[in-house]
Amino acid sequence: MNRGFLARILNPFFKCINHSWQMYPIGFLFGLGFDTATEIALIALSASTAQSGVTTIGIISLPILFAAGMNIMDTTDSVMMSGAYTWAFDTPVRKAYYNLTVTTISVVAAFLIGAIELTQVITNMTHTQGKVWFWIQNIDFSWLGYELVIAFLITWGIAYVVWHFFIKKRKTTT
Repeated sequence: MNRGFLARILNPFFKCINHSWQMYPIGFLFGLGFDTATEIALIALSASTAQSGVTTIGIISLPILFAAGMNIMDTTDSVMMSGAYTWAFDTPVRKAYYNLTVTTISVVAAFLIGAIELTQVITNMTHTQGKVWFWIQNIDFSWLGYELVIAFLITWGIAYVVWHFFIKKRKTTT
């Protein structure tokens, strides 16, 4: 499937992957990749720690632990998504409901986080005062991430219940 420029370039490499376990090294490389703002902040933190006289082991331990955590999370995500894709692609209707659910959650989450970020920037630039603006300005994105995971689980649970008890039963009775 030549769907784009990179797909045409990387197509010979894709032919080398015959089993799912062969994707592990690729996931491992993604886990080691330094491409997010958090990882860049981690590098800066390590550099500032190096100036304060911390040992070399102390300096490299934080990036290594972060990379290990990324590998664990990426592997867990891959295993879970593989199961979800297997479940979703069993029937075309299930695939449509799965894609609709995942796309809806992703769009709502992106707009929510973007709106919060934009509101924080605007209130900071305009020095807006008030209880609502103070609350928005002090939203902790760590907790927002946890709430987003809970929202994903609740939405997927609702989607499963709707599928299992309403869609699937309607399909078997007809």
